[in-house]
Amino acid sequence: MRDLIEIMAKALVEHPDQVSVSEVAGEHASVIELRTAKEDLGKVIGKRGRNAQAMRTILNAASAKLKKRVVLEIIEEEL
Repeated sequence: MRDLIEIMAKALVEHPDQVSVSEVAGEHASVIELRTAKEDLGKVIGKRGRNAQAMRTILNAASAKLKKRVVLEIIEEEL
């Protein structure tokens, strides 16, 4: 799941080297945290959140096969 999000995010941004994806795994659910460069945050989210929603939809479809809940968090880093 983590690799899937990383591939999708790197395809969207201008600075793919600054994409960071980490996974916090639980027994029944996992949280995937996505961090990008501040100027790429809008590209990952997309107009009206469409890119973020599309990534969450794909993630939910893939995780349904594993019978596990996966949540995508797009994290904005404050400097």
